[in-house]
Amino acid sequence: MFSLPAILISRLPQNLQATVFMIMACAFFAAMSGLIRHISESVPPLEIVFFRNVFGLMALLPWFLRNGFGALKTNRIGLYLVRGSFGSATMCFWFLGVSLVPLAEATALSFTAPLFATILAIFFLGEKVGIRRWTATLVGFAGTMIILRPAVSTIEPGTIMIIASAALMACASIFLKKLMTTDSPAQAVAWGGIIMVPTTFIPALFVWVWPSPESLLWLLLLGTIATMANLCFTRAISLSDLTAILPYDFTRLPFVALIGYLVFSQVPDFWTWVGAAVIFSSSIYVSWRESKLERKDEALVAAAVGTSPAVDVSGDIEAAVSRAERDDKH
Repeated sequence: MFSLPAILISRLPQNLQATVFMIMACAFFAAMSGLIRHISESVPPLEIVFFRNVFGLMALLPWFLRNGFGALKTNRIGLYLVRGSFGSATMCFWFLGVSLVPLAEATALSFTAPLFATILAIFFLGEKVGIRRWTATLVGFAGTMIILRPAVSTIEPGTIMIIASAALMACASIFLKKLMTTDSPAQAVAWGGIIMVPTTFIPALFVWVWPSPESLLWLLLLGTIATMANLCFTRAISLSDLTAILPYDFTRLPFVALIGYLVFSQVPDFWTWVGAAVIFSSSIYVSWRESKLERKDEALVAAAVGTSPAVDVSGDIEAAVSRAERDDKH
């Protein structure tokens, strides 16, 4: 069913393929938010998280059968446990928030995750953040205030949960970045599923209700769509640089706004769109800036490795590093 569209897309230029897959991923992610909202009317959100991870792990069975359990071998179990715990908490807060907050507002606030990641990278990765990224981060959080408008409206618990999920998502991404220095993406996905099923089962027990056959079908659909979303997103980033396709992540907002309007009669106000644009623009700049600095680091390493050890290039490398740091401060 998915192969025919994939074949048609494969005939397009590579950059356009990446764009199409990214937009498809955003449509699937928007559908996930709508399904979470719908299913939460009969199944507690924390239980939905558990079933989402169960069906997600089931989707990995072909990978296990093809590669065997030996492919899971790693020396970083502790780090996977930490990352899985943050991932579980992210899902719990997100699913709870989506069940309470209008879908468009929740999606707009989720764009703050890269901003939180910028701050956390200072403490966990020892990254140096210059004035440009600090300014973009502060502007992004100002966009959050535009959406919430605390002076004219009360900040609801669901809103706090959405913001907490964005911060926790940033934490999970920091640890994933550490894991990717030694392990493969497939290992990370597999270990994530293995750890998140039991860790999300514990909170689900406290609110457990047996799903009806109809609810189970909706949960199965949620798991399937989540898998499709991740497949499309993974395919998109494999075809193009992340900074080239990240702007299309904003299409999640009109998709989810349409679902909210047609299914739940939710109409996002003007300030939600304005705040979302501010947050997203800041996040795009932060991601682009980080990618630019990473390319500089890779160029420095390549220059050092590719130079004869008989030639002392330490001064040149130090000068290049100094220029990179100075560039980040302006």
